[in-house]
Formats: sequence, structure tokens, C-alpha cells
Amino acid sequence: MTTPGAPSMTPPLYLASASPRRRKMLEDAGFSPIVIHPGVDDAELSPPASATLKPEHWVMALASLKARAARDGLLRGGAAAGTILAADTVCVVDGRILGQPRDEAHAREMLRLMRGRTHRTMTGVCLLPVAEPPGSPTPESRQAGRLPHRHPPHWRLLFVDVAEVHVGDVPDAAIERYVQSGDWRGKAGGYNLSERLEAGWPIECRGDPATVMGLPMRRLLPLLAPILDRRHASPAAASP
Repeated sequence: MTTPGAPSMTPPLYLASASPRRRKMLEDAGFSPIVIHPGVDDAELSPPASATLKPEHWVMALASLKARAARDGLLRGGAAAGTILAADTVCVVDGRILGQPRDEAHAREMLRLMRGRTHRTMTGVCLLPVAEPPGSPTPESRQAGRLPHRHPPHWRLLFVDVAEVHVGDVPDAAIERYVQSGDWRGKAGGYNLSERLEAGWPIECRGDPATVMGLPMRRLLPLLAPILDRRHASPAAASP
């Protein structure tokens, strides 16, 4: 139990993502993430045209890139020791990797491509530490200007989770209304699973729905709990 007014002993969790959905999922799970900008713009990233590139490798590479970029910024700013969480989500249709739509035409193209078929949604996750090694300088030595280069601990957790999503026969008019609403912005494949289900779209998900929405919580919670010294993950959350 935390005494009112006392500082929290839980190491901070830095969420290197501007996604409000990822933040909400973590908050709903009982965490209090500190949102930071990863310094990487998803809209400017696209997979290289390569027949050998696996989508799983692509999303893990992007998650790792975001985490490392965020850690560099935190270290430069003298942030408190904690853990960085970064993630990237894509949809895959016939081997084609679909990230966030660039504009309305791109969103319309993606949604029509996924209509009436099953696609895979993948979320890559990277966890990195933000901490100083043993023997780091004291506050007094920092004030005196004796500041050695900060070296973070050498560990990393990196994984990808995959869910299958079947999109039924969504009418052109429904797609067009959705595209005009602008709600596709910032979303892999141009849609959010829970929002489209609430809107009545015929969609079925096989796997963790949270993976489709940006964070594979079933796999993530058992990893976060020991890292953050939290007795949080339930048996249900820890199941594969």
C-alpha cells in the first residue's frame, strides 16, 4: 500500500507511443505509463520491397527502433530508471504489409482489400531498460560536473503476437462513411477492432483482440509484472 504523499516505489513505465489505445489498455490493466514520443513517425516508414522480408521481422524491427530512439532521448534527459515499452502494429494481406494509411484514398484501398477475407494482424513489442549501471555518480558528483557516459543495462525483450481477423461483406457506403469520418487515421490497416465491432461491422477475431488494437496484453502482462515488480498478472492473463 502506498502512503498518501509518499513517492511511488514502482519503477516508471515509459510508453514510447502516441497511441491513446495503447495507453488506455495499460491504464485499464492497472499501470500508469509515462507517455513519451519515440521520435519515429510511423507514417514515414514503409517496408522495403523484398520477397524475403517477413512481416514478423518488420514489426519487431520497428518496435526495437522506437524503443532505442526513446531510450536515447531519456538518457540524454537524465530520466529516472525504468522500462521502455514500444510497439508497432501492421496488417498483412496476401503477404502485403499494411501500416497506417497515408490519406483517404489509401485508407479506402486498404479497407476494400481486407473486405470479404481473412487477414493477419501483427504487433511487435520491445521492452528496454532505462537505468544506470552500478557505481553511477551521486547527485553531488553530477552537480560537480563529473558525469561519466551513461550505459544502460544490456537486456532486451522482443516478441511478436499474431491474430487473424475476418472482415465480412462491408457495404461500399459504410466504408465511404467511415473514410470520410477520418477515424482511420493513425491505425494499422485503417481501422480499430473495437470501434468497428461497435459500429456493427461483420468482423471476427481469432487470437488476442488486444493484439489487433496495438498491444498483445495476454503475453505482455506476465512480462511487465516482474520487470516492474508488480504482482499484477492474473492466471488468465498469463495463459498463452
